[in-house]
Amino acid sequence: MTVVIGTAGHIDHGKTSLLRALTGIDADRLPEERRRGMTIDVGYAHLRLADGDELDFVDVPGHDRLVGNMLVGAGEIDAALLVVAADDGPRAQTIEHLELLDGLGIDVGLAAVTKIDTVEAARVAEVVERVAELLGRTTLAGSPVVPVSSTRGDGIAESLAALAAVRDRVIARRAEAPTPVPPRLAIDRVFTVRGRGLVVTGTLRGGPLSRGAGLRLEPGGPIVRVREVQVHGEAVEILDGGGRAAVNLAGTDERAPRRGDVLTTDPDVRATSDLLAVLRRPARPDDRVERDAWPPPPGSPGRLHIGTAQVDATLGRGPRAAAELPDGRWVVRLRLREAIAAAAGDRFVLRRPSPGDTLAGGVVLDPEPPVGPARRRITTTLLRELGERGGHGPLGERGARGANLVALHGVYPVGPRASESGADDSGADESSGTDESGVTDYGGWVLAQDVETALNGAVAEAVHAAGSAGVHLAELRAAIARRLRRLATVTPKVAAAVAAALVDDLVDVGAVVRDGDLVRAPDSAATGGPSPAVLAAMDRLERALDVVAPPPLGQAALAADCPPDGIRALEAAGRIVRLEADLAYAAAAFGRMETIALGLAAARPLVPADLRDATGTSRKYVMAVIEELDRRGVLRRTPDGHVAGPRAPR
Repeated sequence: MTVVIGTAGHIDHGKTSLLRALTGIDADRLPEERRRGMTIDVGYAHLRLADGDELDFVDVPGHDRLVGNMLVGAGEIDAALLVVAADDGPRAQTIEHLELLDGLGIDVGLAAVTKIDTVEAARVAEVVERVAELLGRTTLAGSPVVPVSSTRGDGIAESLAALAAVRDRVIARRAEAPTPVPPRLAIDRVFTVRGRGLVVTGTLRGGPLSRGAGLRLEPGGPIVRVREVQVHGEAVEILDGGGRAAVNLAGTDERAPRRGDVLTTDPDVRATSDLLAVLRRPARPDDRVERDAWPPPPGSPGRLHIGTAQVDATLGRGPRAAAELPDGRWVVRLRLREAIAAAAGDRFVLRRPSPGDTLAGGVVLDPEPPVGPARRRITTTLLRELGERGGHGPLGERGARGANLVALHGVYPVGPRASESGADDSGADESSGTDESGVTDYGGWVLAQDVETALNGAVAEAVHAAGSAGVHLAELRAAIARRLRRLATVTPKVAAAVAAALVDDLVDVGAVVRDGDLVRAPDSAATGGPSPAVLAAMDRLERALDVVAPPPLGQAALAADCPPDGIRALEAAGRIVRLEADLAYAAAAFGRMETIALGLAAARPLVPADLRDATGTSRKYVMAVIEELDRRGVLRRTPDGHVAGPRAPR
């Protein structure tokens, strides 16, 4: 398990020299850096400790004009190594880097007072005391301060021991994580290697990452393939436990990666240009008088640094865009000039564009705050409650924070945030269930109480209005999905999945009664029976629908002279299967389609083209059939296609 440590400190205070003394690696890799004697871009080194564990180092520039590059390196570190020269003492960039580390929430690290061979012992003690005082005003309070000489080797052994203790603290914290994290690599370098193609580097979070794996490139979401993974110049089949990595990619024709992009399989990492976040007042390690009012006023511009990405941001305006927390932090909405990749729990720094200064540190609460109909759900009280319970963890986690997110959005995924294609893509089926917390899961989604009440009322209203004739299942689901989209901001696919699961749940608890493809109120019963003329028309309609590509139901019913009551009677008797408002099969024809689909799925995962070719129909028909079989559990959707489901005939 690898720990990543980032350097920090003023220009020419010996960061790169110290890394060379610790690791034997010169992190100044660019000719211009060697010529000018300063780190211009982010550099890297690694160290194998005596017990075999490895540390990765990110060497960042200390020049005030290169703070953006510094934050690229600091955005993905586990701990910090602050470097202060004994002759100079803390300087401008020492203070600024401490502010930035505090803003990012880095609270594990150590400080090295370098160049002790150039000054008297009293001066070393003075600088050590001053550095400890500065650290005490930030998240790095209590971190050890080690005097060191990179040229003579004084303090190197003590520095290694302190680094091992830092490693232990980081690993202990990782062990407390409740669930494994999918691989996520924020890109900090992109280049081309002759004979290999495009290579990116970054710090791996979570894992594992293996050769041949497919990853999403965010923002944008194209899938790329891992040709090779290298760690410290050596190819590996699989990388687990995090750390620095170089990845050779294939499939980048759709969009070339760039610094700031993220490679991941984590469904919680989203492309977004709109964030709900908590801002924290920046630490002032020195004795400067506060220059600005807190919080930054609505509409204030800033530069957001998150992971390895940088983007212009503006604080939202309006009564629904901010709320103060009791400890002085603020929940705010940030509008970004362009999309980035982010997830809940990501930490960031917000800086002033000019003159350069730290406006705030922050953490993302929600990378996709409510828009559209759900926007009116936002209240100051709800923002405050969400901010007080903010932090890390899955967006749909149980508990008070999860309940706040459900209330904020109206409908929210149970676990990882579902993709735009619907609940099926997150691995959930369309069935509902109630967990031990009493929360009902509707096909992978949870409803706010007011939304659930409104939808249940809409179902009751529809079935009572239909009386004994009942309402068609497909029509009821469509109506509930439309109602849901007026109450919350969801895609049509998600709305359809939630509506189907909700109606099924009401059937299971007896709130409504399902008779074939008709749904009735429990106290309603069909009375009487069709006339002989209607019975004959029903037979004609059933025969017309007993084909692999039936005509539109309305057209077929008109030709057969079958009234709506006759159609409902056919459905109630199970003689026809209605898939959509104007698409129905005779039960026998649907059974044949089911048999063909299961036969194909037994050989390999079924895709729509297979069923289309086997039946000689069009995509319109096979998609409706496959979706119905999925809903019934006869088929089950997988990333490769549809396979036999839990309710498939044995």
